[in-house]
Amino acid sequence: MMQAGIFTGYFPYGLEETAQKIRGLGFNTVQLDLHFKDVDLSAGQITKDKAKQVRDTFRDHDLPICAVSGYTNIVHPDKAGREERVSYLKEIIRNAREFGSRYVISETGTFDTESEWVHHPKNKTEEGFEECRAIIADLAQTAYDHGSMFLLETYVNNVVGSVEETVKMFAQVDHPGLGLLMDPTNYFETHNIDDMDKILHQVFDTLSDKVKIAHAKDVKRSGEDKSEKHADIGDDDALESHTFRGVGEIELPAPGLGELNYDLYFQLLARKHPNIPMIIEHLEEADIPRAKTFIDGKLRANGV
Repeated sequence: MMQAGIFTGYFPYGLEETAQKIRGLGFNTVQLDLHFKDVDLSAGQITKDKAKQVRDTFRDHDLPICAVSGYTNIVHPDKAGREERVSYLKEIIRNAREFGSRYVISETGTFDTESEWVHHPKNKTEEGFEECRAIIADLAQTAYDHGSMFLLETYVNNVVGSVEETVKMFAQVDHPGLGLLMDPTNYFETHNIDDMDKILHQVFDTLSDKVKIAHAKDVKRSGEDKSEKHADIGDDDALESHTFRGVGEIELPAPGLGELNYDLYFQLLARKHPNIPMIIEHLEEADIPRAKTFIDGKLRANGV
């Protein structure tokens, strides 16, 4: 059966308290965010001893770490800013096994100078794709060299933002150090959200073999508010990857608060990945029990 998990970053506490709270909610796996009130895991601060402390704390609470978050804008238009981001991502990749998982996840980013989430014309050019491809190939090799795997997460406004672009990237970076994070909500735009079941079938027909970890959030049209949306999750230092809730025509709320066909999603995913971790996201701490009840209900209803 699929495992219900959650990002650790939705809990703005110290390491031990975070693990206690997550286990108390009935989860049995986590995606690790390197962000705790009492452990410095910022760039240049990751050590084997710290990684062991984190790994053992979650293990002591029966919460194996299934993946590590490395989210950053890997194609940041400022070259110095890009180098800084990619360098930290590589640091995470090199240490992933010390944290207890070989998988490190990031989206591909955007060439926009103001936001990591909005579209930029260069994202959809051959030049932009080639810059991104070279970085991903390097990340895949770094991961392979350290017994890890870099997982690409597709997002519509990024360089790799569609099923076709994802397939193209895996064709051009055919490497054992590269895998896919499955989140079907990230493939939807205003032009295809009304063809949801068709897109879901397309995603799994073409990409299922690459999938290693899955996410659970939701998707819907944003209505009149087209602004970039961020939630207050109770942590002034929270990463934008956890506060982001959509931009433009599409909103990305917590699971059960949108239009995603979860029955079909779980059925298609389970065909080749019956025991995959399903990591809940895009929510506030107070909403976690509701979201977990929703996901547990869908898993039970679909026999997965």
